[in-house]
Amino acid sequence: MDKRLNNAPCGFLSITHEGLISEINQTLLDWLGYGQEELLQKHLEILLSTPNKMIFHSYFYPTINLEGQVEELFIHLKQKDGMSVPFLMNARLYTEDRVERIDCILVKMKKRIDYEQELRSAKKLLEAAYQEKDRALANLEQIHVEIEQQQAKLLEMNAALVELSMTDKLTGLKNRRFFQEKLEQHFNYFHETAKPFSLCILDIDHFKKVNDTYGHQVGDDVLVQLAQLLQQQVRTEDTVARYGGEEFIIILPTTEKTVAKEIGEQIRHTVEQDDWPTGCITISMGIATVTSEDTDTTFIKKADEALYVSKAHGRNQVTHFHEMK
Repeated sequence: MDKRLNNAPCGFLSITHEGLISEINQTLLDWLGYGQEELLQKHLEILLSTPNKMIFHSYFYPTINLEGQVEELFIHLKQKDGMSVPFLMNARLYTEDRVERIDCILVKMKKRIDYEQELRSAKKLLEAAYQEKDRALANLEQIHVEIEQQQAKLLEMNAALVELSMTDKLTGLKNRRFFQEKLEQHFNYFHETAKPFSLCILDIDHFKKVNDTYGHQVGDDVLVQLAQLLQQQVRTEDTVARYGGEEFIIILPTTEKTVAKEIGEQIRHTVEQDDWPTGCITISMGIATVTSEDTDTTFIKKADEALYVSKAHGRNQVTHFHEMK
């Protein structure tokens, strides 16, 4: 890193698109009390409290992906001793050698916050004086109404950003990030109640042939149609997400292996019988039902192995992991 940047009067860090810290200057290290070896290649979220993680997921990542930059984001980072330090962050996304990086500049905000607190205190005193007069009180009440209206709009915008960050753009289904968070919730519930749940991974048989023969637009139409069909077939409590490419994944809460297999077969049959723009479309599916030894990684791996067996035995099949033993 350039010596002037390393010792600049502002913090600098660069993160990968996945949030790993790839560069950080000495100024920011000194402010936070860390050494480089403690933060490089670590996820940025080790410096964030839970509320600040929510800000990153609901605002920072959607904005950087949509606009390529984030301006004047107020954020807190944790020092090594656990103390929280306020910063104003500007960030910009760039690509070098096909690798995406996000450069961030951070400026300490403590003096400005102290000044704003003084202003807020003065404003409260002024408001108290205005409240002595009916007309001033009426004006203040109107101001409060307008603030509440703006806050409501902000909440709606934040909710829309959160939804956008959790939704697959093509199919309208939930995306892989949402699925991972939902899977963690189901594991927590399983550990609390011992009620099993199941996981289905499926993909379209010979989907590459569909794209090669009919073109990617028709391939996209098939993905959208399958997403709609899956939404119609699952229960209200189930979670359907696009896992990637032509792969989809379904969480079946409080569902043991026999029922999970029945649901999978019903979905497979419905797909086979549906009217497709390319003629017959079939799917292969793998299912796993959670056990006390599972982690989210091993659980997904079991369902994936069962999917592989379905494909290896001729496709258009549903295989449960326990059938492989």
